[in-house]
Amino acid sequence: MRVTIAEVARRARVSKTTVSRVLNNKADVDAATAVRVREVIAATGYIPSAGAVGLARGVTRTVGMLVPGVTWPWMGEVLQGVADVLEAKGYGLLLSTASRGADSLDGFSRRVSAKAFDGLLLVEPPDAVRHLRVLHDSGLPVVMIDDRGRRPAFPSVGTDNRRGGAAAARHLLDTGRTRLATVTGPHGFGCTSDRLNGFHDGVREAGLALDPRLIIEGDFTSESGEAAILQLLATGPEFDAVFAHNDLTAAGVLAGLRKAGRAVPEDVAVIGFDDVPLAAHTQPPLTTIHQPLREMGESAARQLLAQLAGAPPPEAPVIVPTSLVVRESTGAPRTAG
Repeated sequence: MRVTIAEVARRARVSKTTVSRVLNNKADVDAATAVRVREVIAATGYIPSAGAVGLARGVTRTVGMLVPGVTWPWMGEVLQGVADVLEAKGYGLLLSTASRGADSLDGFSRRVSAKAFDGLLLVEPPDAVRHLRVLHDSGLPVVMIDDRGRRPAFPSVGTDNRRGGAAAARHLLDTGRTRLATVTGPHGFGCTSDRLNGFHDGVREAGLALDPRLIIEGDFTSESGEAAILQLLATGPEFDAVFAHNDLTAAGVLAGLRKAGRAVPEDVAVIGFDDVPLAAHTQPPLTTIHQPLREMGESAARQLLAQLAGAPPPEAPVIVPTSLVVRESTGAPRTAG
């Protein structure tokens, strides 16, 4: 059954006149109401007639954003950076998640078809290749945040994972550690290989090499960090430091070391990656590589708005630098020996 403008108005709790004004991009509808109406349009698949509105040629002053889910530890900082830029420029934000898998992505594709927003900010969800092709073919301006090292066809904003990995190695070596273990992210992610390669770089600079028996794959969860460290303690050679590829994994490493009776940082130093709020509140507080999450969101939003204003997309990914944040989990730098 065809969705009518009356049904859209009823679901959005506004009048049919207000729906019409949103469709025609009138300036006298407040941003929150306009976003709510467009959410209903997208959810119902309502397609206005060509006589009612030239929506395909119009400007909604709304930016869509697709994320895997809002519970990711660093998502709040990215969203805040995006919102700060969009609000300052008078744009609304229409947020979609992929938390229900294929159903969520199909619903999102309907939003694209309904032209519910002018451009899209994308944090790539799992299993989204088909939908990414649809986006690319639609001509919708897209900027990807945290491309995981895959270098997609879309413009993107990421962080310098390789340099961050190298900085982690240098810091651990500066504290006198020499037997370095690593709990990586999932094998298929570009950021995993970049962080690991950077860690190798930092170790090689010191004339050392990583022991492959001390490299174990995790999945960016605290559970995988705890399981990995207990496995290394049970079967691997001795180690005096651990580089976890994100802070959640590092929190699991701390839990596993605590369970095994190893003191941090006296017996084992631990460093993470991201600098999410959790990092400052672990026991002990976590040394980590700061990923400038809010700045990444701001940069992506500014880049998308520039494209909407007619600027050409950048030819290369925008890379925001990382930095080392030293807390108690690695102790103070010391001289080896």
